[in-house]
Amino acid sequence: MPRPTTRRPLLTLTAAALALTAALAGCSSSGGKKAEEKSTNPGAGGGPRLKIAMITHSGQGDTFWDIVQKGAKAAAAKDNVQFLYSANPEGGQQAQLVQTAIDQKVDGIIVTLAKPDAMKDVLARAAAAKIPVVSINSGADASARLGALVHFGQDESVAGEAAGRQLAKIGAKKALCVVHEQGNVGLESRCAGAKKTFGGPMQNLYVTGTNMPQVKSAITAKLQADKGIDGVLTLGAPFAATAVQSVKETGSKAKIGTFDMNKDLVASIKDGSIQFAVDQQPYLQGYEAVDELWLYRNNGDVLGGGQPVLTGPAIVTKENADQVAPFAERGTR
Repeated sequence: MPRPTTRRPLLTLTAAALALTAALAGCSSSGGKKAEEKSTNPGAGGGPRLKIAMITHSGQGDTFWDIVQKGAKAAAAKDNVQFLYSANPEGGQQAQLVQTAIDQKVDGIIVTLAKPDAMKDVLARAAAAKIPVVSINSGADASARLGALVHFGQDESVAGEAAGRQLAKIGAKKALCVVHEQGNVGLESRCAGAKKTFGGPMQNLYVTGTNMPQVKSAITAKLQADKGIDGVLTLGAPFAATAVQSVKETGSKAKIGTFDMNKDLVASIKDGSIQFAVDQQPYLQGYEAVDELWLYRNNGDVLGGGQPVLTGPAIVTKENADQVAPFAERGTR
């Protein structure tokens, strides 16, 4: 093949450069548009911005729900979701908050079913509006019946049984199960499960969880009236801390176990004033609920195959408290 002249490579290079410039211009135009779309849709895999509402039965001051919200907000930030939160411990009021979310035309609803009968009609209206619903924390047995895609939480009966065994393991013979919200099906299941495995008498003590002085006076009065009570099982971390005060004031020897955690409770487990906690990983409940609705809206995915997705229980004692302490300190366990 004849050797090319010195000018031809220059012409070829010039043509290639022009072609490359044109190609880059085309890529820049397309890439710029994609980059712009990504900036407005920064969630996992892109997709339109969604609005998701979580409505729970939480009362004021319950730190458990702060952890649930942290998980939900983390998933919302990842998935490009506007996250709305509201709560009311009264079933009728909670249902009204769900209706408000329906009226706002949200893209998905996360709800607790502590009082499932109160939620039946409003969730039917959500279904009629074609708004997907996920349930968390309470009401696993009612979740599918009321139209939820999936339920995230622990099996409350199984968790109660684990708590009953642990209470017996630490030597308690006669116990209280402190119910901080009357009519909450999940709390009732916890106490019923604990009674099955505890092996001794266990009495439910109903208190008003939104009134901590009343909680304290009720536990104190019970310990004063019955010196044989040597075990107290509370169903939330703040109530365990209050039970510690009652035990100290009465000089009782009762040992305390509880459901759920926060950083102060982990410290109490480590110093021995509380013996154990049943952890249902509330951060995970909030996170997975938001993520599930994003997945359903963007890819038709439903986790769990029609069965509840369990986030607990796990038993935290002095032996393993150090493993979860850093996470509890930052408010995610």
